[in-house]
Amino acid sequence: MSNVNINWSALGFEYQPIAKRYVANYKDGKWGKGELTDNPNVVLNECAGILQYCQQVFEGLKAYKTKDGRTVTFRPDQNAKRLMDSAKRLEMPPVPEDMFMEAVDEVVRANKDYIPPFESGGALYLRPYLFGTNPVIGVKPADEYQFRLFGTPVGSY
Repeated sequence: MSNVNINWSALGFEYQPIAKRYVANYKDGKWGKGELTDNPNVVLNECAGILQYCQQVFEGLKAYKTKDGRTVTFRPDQNAKRLMDSAKRLEMPPVPEDMFMEAVDEVVRANKDYIPPFESGGALYLRPYLFGTNPVIGVKPADEYQFRLFGTPVGSY
């Protein structure tokens, strides 16, 4: 039984926090192991690359219920490839496709109660994004990054 109390028929396209989101950090030239967290807050240095030079990329996709009750996403591998391409353009370390897919799977699985029923026409909107986290004052790419993926239940857009 779900403990989520959402009026599925009144969903708009606004942010509503869910239970878990995925976080992975890039430091010393490599990606660390990603994990789910219940903390929706991002803590950054005032000189972080994202704040000084807007070094950030994002994607958007949806998980939704089918008429027969299954949960599906539409070609998340294509979102992973676009995020990788965008990251390369901004001299950011690409998020590996397997990490991206793991993030999608884990967030969807951990937040299944936030996926609107088929009849509502809604979905669990997923927002994967990558941004520079270490202090950068000179004009150059950051050295450290964070990849996050959160979701929010939404109605049609």
